[in-house]
Order: sequence, then C-alpha cells, then structure tokens
Amino acid sequence: MPVPSHHIIATPPPFNEPPYPADVFAGQTVLVTGGGSGMGLAMAMAFAQGGAHVAVMGRDLEKAQVAAARIAELGVKAHGMSCDVRLPEAVAAAFDEAERILGPVSLLANNAGANFPVLAEDISVNAWNAVTRIAIDGTFLCSSEFARRRIALGEGGAIINNSAQYIWTGFPGDAHSAAAKTAQATMTKKMARDWAAYGIRVNAIAAGFFPHESSTAGRREGGTESLQNMIPAGRTGSIWEFGWLSAMTCTPLLGALTGQVIVQDGGESLRRSLMMPDFVPPRERAEGPWGWR
Repeated sequence: MPVPSHHIIATPPPFNEPPYPADVFAGQTVLVTGGGSGMGLAMAMAFAQGGAHVAVMGRDLEKAQVAAARIAELGVKAHGMSCDVRLPEAVAAAFDEAERILGPVSLLANNAGANFPVLAEDISVNAWNAVTRIAIDGTFLCSSEFARRRIALGEGGAIINNSAQYIWTGFPGDAHSAAAKTAQATMTKKMARDWAAYGIRVNAIAAGFFPHESSTAGRREGGTESLQNMIPAGRTGSIWEFGWLSAMTCTPLLGALTGQVIVQDGGESLRRSLMMPDFVPPRERAEGPWGWR
C-alpha cells in the first residue's frame, strides 16, 4: 500500500548542513575502511564535514584515490590507499602510511564488507569466507591495530562499525552477511569494555536500507518506492544520514556513548504485526535479491 499523502514524513537536512560544528574533528585523522564508495564514502564525507583529515582505504586503489580527491574538495587533507583488511601486515602498513601523510589516526570507521544474495545451502566455502573474513577479521584487525597505537600514545579515540539491522532476525539470502554483521556487533560491545579505561569508545550502527549506487536495496519489483511503503518512516534512509550518525558517535558531543549498537532503519525493524503479508519462502519469491527462480 502506498504511503498515504496525509502521513508526515520527516526528511533530513541538505548535505551542506551537517548536525555538528565544522571544526568538531579539527586536528584529527580518521581512517575509513571501504571508504571509496557507498556507505563508506558517506562516512568519510561526514567526518570531513567536521574538519577531520581522511584516510580512505579500499582494495581498489583508483577508487580510493578518486574518493579522496572528492573529500579534499571539502577543505581537508585526504589520502587514498589500497589494503586488504584480512591481512594483518597490510593493515599495519596502511596505518603507517596514513599516519605518515595525515598524522596519528584517532578515529576509525570500519565499513569494509562484501555481500551478495544467495540461499544458505548454496553458499560455497569461498563465498562464505569472502563475506565473513572481510567483516569479521577486517573489523578485528583494524580495531586492534588502532587500539594498540592509541594505547601506546596514551591517548583515547573512537571507533564506529557498520553493522546491519537484520543481525537479530536474519534476512533472505544473507546467512553469510548476517553472521558477519552479528559478529561485528558483539565485538563492538566487547572492545568497548576492554578499551574504556584507555579512553577509546566503540559503537556500531545497525543500518537499515540506505540505497546507493552499489547497493541492492530497492532493486526489486516496484523499485525504491515499493520499499519505502514497507518502512514506518515512509522512506528509505539518505546515505548522508548514515554518514552523519556514524561521525556523530565519535564526537565529544556523545562522549559518554560506548558499547552501543544503534538501530538506524526508519522503524523497519518494528514492522511486525498480524497485518503483514503472508510469508513466502525465498525459493518461491519473484526473481531478484529477495527471491530465486
């Protein structure tokens, strides 16, 4: 059913009006994994809007460098570099490179990930590893490298992880991703406890649907409009909203926030009632990311 015209739909401010001061991250450097596009780029841009220098890390060097050039247009220093977050030596080298060019990394955004819809019984070992190792191993390796450096300096810092709102329910075709994102959420809480004494805060965002150029969100019969009709807020999320919340958790404005998994999904996780459509098993659904023929 279309969203009724009399429903009030709250919309975010324009991109050039971030919800924090332009100098809130002045003098700091953030490293964003998977920052070359999509949600990672939104994170990187949001930190830059607060005055942080930005290290964009991704497996595709050219994409990371293009993103860095775009971020630099906001008036901060930015550097693109290539790294496979599954390799501890590569992660350490990437931190060295970022700090040599931009200064000590005091903020970390773990966004690197991979996902593609496939039924659980069809997931190959390689496919399972491709998704879980990037999200689980990558988040752990980057976070622990970050923490060791901050502890050695005797200074605090902040980490934000990109999780997903389906970690509590699963999602058709996402057994690999749901497992990986759940692990990220668990690590968030554990790391927050381990590093609180060192002034290092760790939080995560359980993100809902934020359509962007490389996502599958909304690519179904009826498109994004059909998807929005299913969300209590009446719309999918703006990619900039996700970036802003990610950066906001790392500001002094939320200095007491740590160990939290924040759900940002327009209320989609609340959409559970007797009036919902009948459940249709994935193999019996229409062709697309939510179904198979």
